[in-house]
Amino acid sequence: MIEHSPDFTVDAVILAGGSARRMGGMDKPALTVGRISLVQRAIDAAARSRHIVVVGPHRPELSSDIVQTREAPAGAGPVAAIAAGLAAMPDSDAAIVLVLAADLPFVDGKAVESLLMQLKSHSAVFAQDDTGRTQYLFGAWRADDLSRRLAAVPDTSDLAMRSILPDDHAVTTIESVGDCDTVADLELARELLAARSPDEPVPTAEQARELIRERIRPLSPRAVAPDAALGSTLSEPLVAVEPLPPVDISAMDGYAVCGEAPWTIRAEVAYAGTYGHDGLAPGDALRIATGAQVPAGATSVIRDEHVSRDGRRLIRRGGSPVRDDTRRAGEDWAAGTELVAPGTHVSPAVASVALSAEVENLTVRGPVLARIALSGNEIRSDGVLEPGQTRDSIGSVLPTYLAFCGIDVLDTVHLQDSPTAFENLLQQPSAAHVVIIVGATGGGAADQLRRSLARADADIVVHRTRVRPGGSQITAVLPNGIVVLGLPGNPLAAISTVMLTAPAVVDALTARTTPPPVLGYLADDSAAEPTGRIVPVRRDGALWRAQRDLRTAHLLDLVFHDALALISADHTPGAPVELLLLPR
Repeated sequence: MIEHSPDFTVDAVILAGGSARRMGGMDKPALTVGRISLVQRAIDAAARSRHIVVVGPHRPELSSDIVQTREAPAGAGPVAAIAAGLAAMPDSDAAIVLVLAADLPFVDGKAVESLLMQLKSHSAVFAQDDTGRTQYLFGAWRADDLSRRLAAVPDTSDLAMRSILPDDHAVTTIESVGDCDTVADLELARELLAARSPDEPVPTAEQARELIRERIRPLSPRAVAPDAALGSTLSEPLVAVEPLPPVDISAMDGYAVCGEAPWTIRAEVAYAGTYGHDGLAPGDALRIATGAQVPAGATSVIRDEHVSRDGRRLIRRGGSPVRDDTRRAGEDWAAGTELVAPGTHVSPAVASVALSAEVENLTVRGPVLARIALSGNEIRSDGVLEPGQTRDSIGSVLPTYLAFCGIDVLDTVHLQDSPTAFENLLQQPSAAHVVIIVGATGGGAADQLRRSLARADADIVVHRTRVRPGGSQITAVLPNGIVVLGLPGNPLAAISTVMLTAPAVVDALTARTTPPPVLGYLADDSAAEPTGRIVPVRRDGALWRAQRDLRTAHLLDLVFHDALALISADHTPGAPVELLLLPR
């Protein structure tokens, strides 16, 4: 390997010139492969360089040690871009200049070293891809020769690379240096990279949920009125704007009195919502209703059953307790009190508390919105089944299970089995935060979901799970942040996956505090199996009885059961199991 030395220093010029006509004008260097932008991949490949200059539109996400510049005029071609890169180089004493275009997704440090090793006595060396095409924008140049050739050109604008090539340049074949000129090239690169990635260990159900909570980024907070926040999660604490009660009020129907008995009853009555009554003097009593403001001067409120009246004369009944039925201002909470912590699910009670505290808006994440996609040519929701067709038995009920987990369904679509159906679905604009796909999570000929996720450059958070049923489930995140939850096609496996995984997706997207698991003890406990199991259970006194002989093609086994029990692979008899309660 070539080592850094004063006599053999490498500087790099990365060509990241922005939009690509064959990609509809997209900013090609900003596109991702393996969730890393093409320009960052080029920078990483050139990491052994002393200085790196990126030529193209300014990119604020790049590290501060990367020099950024732009050719003039913008879009003047690769020769002008190389000249601009050299002009912006902090030093000009490098022995070699590496030129690398930011559209070669598989060029890495090893490929760069292979190219540099071939420079030898040549003025320049360029990579040749697997098809025999020379990639003139992946080359290593003798720095002095490149500078002379650029200086000899009066105007570098719109020049082809061939115009500055030295006669003694060399070409060397380097594997996987193909570029991305079209959307199809980009999607294929993503798919190839996913295929190269080593298989991750299959997580347990518990590990899968932790991966989801750790790797899915929460939604952006938003401010909404309390009654519109139901189903969301507080991202900021609920803080009282006003005290409760705001003033002293009566807790009971009775009398506001001043001093000791007997008291003289005044003519007016204090009703809830009224105010402005004259203050009480010693010996005064004022008829008062529950919730009415206590007038100034009152020393207490006495409820009706503790007093007797004779005309306008009021006395305390003998033997009645001496107590004050006044609710003092701020007795429940003072202004500025944190009433509910962030991360709390906004239930009807939370919304009510916000209204009581005069909170105009809550800052929340969610609620989580979903689109359901039922896949498969064989699925039919209405009409007479043809041979080989299957009735859609979960599409209409899946929203109920999802709502129980905290997800609201926007719409449901049906996908036919085709090479592009999933890719088209994943590209469609939607207000949904989650796309829930039923079926196509396996590896069969018609199961295109995994391939489509790779071509979309999705981050596969959970690729499978060590649990039955539901082991083929997928959780992924598209580059735009939308979560894809892939459910197995069998109804029981699909619902088991929803009840296990959907709450973790909601936890992640709303940053809510994960509630403690519901635990129970099995009446018919036995040793664990090598793979975790999800089984329907019903109450049997203080215990739960499991249905272990399952049929996954329907939901009959859920009809007479109250929950699903998650029996982990390391379960020991007598230990509690987690219960996933079912909507009834």
